Amino acid sequence: MAAAPDNSAFTVTYSDYLARAGEQSDPVDFRKNCQLSLIVHAPVDYTYAIASVDYRGYASLQSGVSGMEKASYYFQGSPETKSESHRWRGPYADNWQATDTKPWEDLDWAPCGAKRNLNVNTELRVLIGASDPDKTSFMTMDSTDAKVSSVYRLAWKQCPSS
Repeated sequence: MAAAPDNSAFTVTYSDYLARAGEQSDPVDFRKNCQLSLIVHAPVDYTYAIASVDYRGYASLQSGVSGMEKASYYFQGSPETKSESHRWRGPYADNWQATDTKPWEDLDWAPCGAKRNLNVNTELRVLIGASDPDKTSFMTMDSTDAKVSSVYRLAWKQCPSS
């Protein structure tokens, strides 16, 4: 993980992140996830929120197969988890990109004056459905060099005076 010099974003690099289903796949391979728990050091009297995230990868989905990328975001101790998901339907064999973004008024802000971890859970799923189970389908957050970066852009605002 790397933070931008101006603290406006951070980048997470995934490797070996692959969900697959079909011939010679283990039953648990259809779903893969990665849980990040991050400590973001906010200046005193400031808070932050995830404004947008770009995810990319490659999918090879047979006819009748669906693939899904999902991300869930929440602050440690928060009762609410916000999720965004994106789907692709086979036949599909190409790079994919998904962007989670929210308008300023809908952002979920870290609690002011409290140090809470930011948790992000990303997930890939490949569901065979009515397709031929002897053919393999897969979805990855990897590229040919086995590494792709997801950029998480942050919004900052001053906390209200107490």
